[in-house]
Amino acid sequence: MAVPKRKSSRSNTRARRSQWKTTAATLASCERCRAPKLSHRACGNCGTYDKRQVLDV
Repeated sequence: MAVPKRKSSRSNTRARRSQWKTTAATLASCERCRAPKLSHRACGNCGTYDKRQVLDV
């Protein structure tokens, strides 16, 4: 197993970790009420998913 010969400095460690970023969730519009919702999820506004009523709202 490979083992580092020397300790990594704080600046190198933090520079490497600075690339780990989160991205905003992509929102789709509901086909029925046009409200923004997460993809592949039931709409929280009207309760439909794939043109079917799945939640009682």
